Amino acid sequence: MSTVSMTVNGKAVSADVEDRTLLVDYIREHLRLTGTHVGCDTSQCGTCVVHVEGKAVKSCTMLAAAAEGAEVTTIEGVANGDLHPMQRAFNDNHGLQCGFCTPGMIMSGIDMVNRYKAEGRTLDEAAIRHELEGNICRCTGYHNIVKSIAQAASEM
Repeated sequence: MSTVSMTVNGKAVSADVEDRTLLVDYIREHLRLTGTHVGCDTSQCGTCVVHVEGKAVKSCTMLAAAAEGAEVTTIEGVANGDLHPMQRAFNDNHGLQCGFCTPGMIMSGIDMVNRYKAEGRTLDEAAIRHELEGNICRCTGYHNIVKSIAQAASEM
């Protein structure tokens, strides 16, 4: 057992966990933040994406201990009093159906937009589709997800 401490959604947290505890399990089981989903346990689906130090990470592939002292943002932490532009865009464009993949898609979308803007690159439909290759949606066919990310990119 080890004590793991980090800042999650702006709040300092700490818990005693087994050394093999994954970040996704730390978030869901110890912090009770269940918006981050577990889909495949093999890092293929992207439902578990969170931001660690501002970068998208599949939390099912990272040990909680590896996030010691880090700033972690989950889907619960992206809205600041009002919906984040990415959340609003998913709502506006019906970028979800069952909603299981949506938190990971939103977190990946935010990271994508932030990276492209920081690099001065254009985020077009082809780039969005390429960037989403690590996220699986079994319902929507991606068309409305792509529209959502494109809308949010223009608003962020």
